[in-house]
Amino acid sequence: MGHAEADLAQMLDTGPFHLALRAALAVRGLPLQRVQHHLAHRGIKVGVTSLSYWQQGARRPQRPESLRAVRALEDVLGLPGNSLVRLLHKDDVDDGCAERERSSKGAHRSGAVERLVAGLGYPADGGLHTVGHHERVRVGAQRQLLGRDSQLVVRAHGHGVDRYLAVHHGAPGCDPAAVQVNALEDCRTGRVRRDRASGIVVAELLFDRRLGAGETYVFGYGFEDGTGGPSTEYTQAFGFAGGQYTLQVRFDDGTPLPVRCHRFSEGTTGAPRGPRTALTLSRRHRTVHIVEQRVRPGVLGIGWDWV
Repeated sequence: MGHAEADLAQMLDTGPFHLALRAALAVRGLPLQRVQHHLAHRGIKVGVTSLSYWQQGARRPQRPESLRAVRALEDVLGLPGNSLVRLLHKDDVDDGCAERERSSKGAHRSGAVERLVAGLGYPADGGLHTVGHHERVRVGAQRQLLGRDSQLVVRAHGHGVDRYLAVHHGAPGCDPAAVQVNALEDCRTGRVRRDRASGIVVAELLFDRRLGAGETYVFGYGFEDGTGGPSTEYTQAFGFAGGQYTLQVRFDDGTPLPVRCHRFSEGTTGAPRGPRTALTLSRRHRTVHIVEQRVRPGVLGIGWDWV
């Protein structure tokens, strides 16, 4: 199975709907005009603009005639019956759970991210699928979040993608104005937006060229922080399903090591956490890590207890 087929299989399993539709269109090699033509032959009228909005996530098919079109799309694209319709239902359930269960703090942070990203004029997923992400987090001698570095491998969904949006969530007491953004490898820093109330920084990382559909790109970036209070966890949120994610936390030589560390996850940002899983801390190297082979929408993190 090739990369595109593997991505399609994963998207049909995990969603969300618009990424699964986009992946199916890419694998079948059908332009939207041809898809519209095939649907018309089945007696279904859908505009190219609507199809484009569906695959971008800008709009969702909800009316009965739109759902009929989605079922026909499964046939046109050679997909298992009910595969796209199931994802629409799954997305609705996930969105409802997130709305009901999100904590006020989580909702505030999520809203801040959405405002900052919208202000930069980005689509929901930025046109990229994450193939691999290795993140290294540093905790300082005062137990503060000193900073983090990331190396990513991404694949473009369409033609012309030339940037990535990185989001940094500071610890309580963080001063976003003092957080430094570093373009470390094969990218440069573009626009940066900060929200003081939530401690969030959103940074644009610019590639050196525009990517073609299906093309991969490797780059690295980091944030230097150290402005917040004592840290007891680090989390990474995933809006969409993706590839492998590795999180490694290193504790400074100048601070006593935590007495215990654990892995946790949330199905949606702010939702109740699942059971904790104990992690082994390397006392010699002062590190702890997790590896997730295929991330799903939600939150992954490592927590630790100082005493």
